[in-house]
Amino acid sequence: MKKWTVIILLAIAAMAAGWHMFKPQQEKAGNSTSQGKGQEQQAAMVSLAIAKRMNVPVQVEANGYVSSLNSVEVRPQVTNVIAKVHIKEGQFVKAGELLFSLDDRADRVNLQKAQAQLAKDRVTLNDLERQLARSKELLAKGFISQGATDTVQAQVEAQRATLLADQAAVEAAQVAFGYDTIRAPSSGRAGAIAVFPGSLVQPAATAPALVTIAQLDPIAVTFTLPESELNELLAAQKTAGDVKVTARLADVGTTLEGKVSFVDNAIDPQNGTIKVKAVFPNRDQHLWPGQYVTVSTAVRELKDAVVIPQAAIIAGIDNKSVYVAKADKTAELRRIQVLYAFGTEAAVSGVQPNEAIVVDGKQNLRPGSKLREAEAATGKNSQQKSKS
Repeated sequence: MKKWTVIILLAIAAMAAGWHMFKPQQEKAGNSTSQGKGQEQQAAMVSLAIAKRMNVPVQVEANGYVSSLNSVEVRPQVTNVIAKVHIKEGQFVKAGELLFSLDDRADRVNLQKAQAQLAKDRVTLNDLERQLARSKELLAKGFISQGATDTVQAQVEAQRATLLADQAAVEAAQVAFGYDTIRAPSSGRAGAIAVFPGSLVQPAATAPALVTIAQLDPIAVTFTLPESELNELLAAQKTAGDVKVTARLADVGTTLEGKVSFVDNAIDPQNGTIKVKAVFPNRDQHLWPGQYVTVSTAVRELKDAVVIPQAAIIAGIDNKSVYVAKADKTAELRRIQVLYAFGTEAAVSGVQPNEAIVVDGKQNLRPGSKLREAEAATGKNSQQKSKS
């Protein structure tokens, strides 16, 4: 009997100890459950941006290279010796400015000789014309025959032809003499000078040029666009006239603006691009021939596009989405399509204008999550502090 009494007492003690151990755990679980429910009911703090409607120009970027609109290799027209160099390397010259003088002694003498022959034959012509006038007077009085008068007439006409030949010889000598003075065919910057006084120069194509003059202002930038943009580019030229092109210089942080001046007449079949040339004012000489720059041009425009910050877009594996703040302050996950991204914003479809889009705090959201705008909460706290 005592044995069974001891067993029953031990069982009651074990049950009591188990109950005391289980109760705190149950209370702890109950507290954690209530805390979880409170967290689920707590609104997530987010920042919002309002989707806006606007016209968005679609910019197409390309790599372009700078080239001179007018680059001339200055070469001599005759074989001669350089007498004097009138410019320095890198100097800016104007059209018609004297560049080089050649040894003109022989050509000067030839010109003087041709001019002297012209003067001599002009005197002879004047004498023959006076003889013809006297012959006509004598013929009228019957002192000479018609044949004698005709002979003098022929001499006068022959001498007039000789005078024309002399005039042509003088002009030819002047041309040859003019080749001894080499002037700038256009305005621009002179490159390296390959000759010195005393150098023998030749007009052969294999001979090096005396100097190269390149126009720097204005200057051209050539680039290529995909053939898919050709129709939009041509349409923009018809409607707007001048299609603006922007060149960005990364090294100096400068942006220049020009306009399209030329569109090639054929698409390159190998890469499906069309060559385009734009002209830029270059007074400060930021652009230099042979330089590579990044250019962009607006070939079309998205009318009444819905624009949101790019920071609001959630990129998935094969889709993009945003969280939209509904009227009841809950989050709705909305799939979108990015039509065009520019700067910190993007034109999208799938969102309506004036809808509130979650920008910051979207990583803590789930569809249906309660929302609290960060700016509004900050403003409320400041008001409470001012009241207190």
